[in-house]
Amino acid sequence: MPSTDPRIDAYINKAEVFAKPILIHIRKLVHKACPDITETMKWSFPHFEYKGVVCSMASFKQHCAFGFWKASIMKDPDKILQTKDRGAMGHFDRITSIRDLPADKIMLTYIKEAVALNEAGIKLPSKPKADPKTLEIPAYITTALKKNKKANSIFEAFPYSHKKEYVEWITEAKTEPTREKRIATMIEWLEEGKDRNWKYK
Repeated sequence: MPSTDPRIDAYINKAEVFAKPILIHIRKLVHKACPDITETMKWSFPHFEYKGVVCSMASFKQHCAFGFWKASIMKDPDKILQTKDRGAMGHFDRITSIRDLPADKIMLTYIKEAVALNEAGIKLPSKPKADPKTLEIPAYITTALKKNKKANSIFEAFPYSHKKEYVEWITEAKTEPTREKRIATMIEWLEEGKDRNWKYK
């Protein structure tokens, strides 16, 4: 009997109609790949754990997402994991139907590998310490800025500290809708020449 969490049942029940079969399908595959996996809720969306986090899934108004905690060190023989410049949360871009997922056999292989990494105690490599004055700006922020010349020029003219405040505010968003809302707000404020903390000055 799989170890299920009633909070995930509730999460699926509240999801959009198109999302329910996707979430149910992913959930079944995860339990099939690892019968000893447990479920929990972290950051308000479902996570699956076995000796650490294995993977997670989420649903939004128009798409679902599914991703692996250690995707960056997985073998990815089919080259299907999006680990850089992702257009959406997770590693399979925007999932709008079960057809958007890889075949069950492939999914099971990937889930089993993610479980095996935790079983072996393999950890993610520590992130190299960045130069304190070198700011890593995710592609989705750069893309949004390039669409608005005025906002982009003002952002580029800002000192390092002001840029960092905006980037951290956006990257700390727990969900994709929140991230997108913050990006829109950033563009609006930049057009007015405002920094992230203008309200408190």
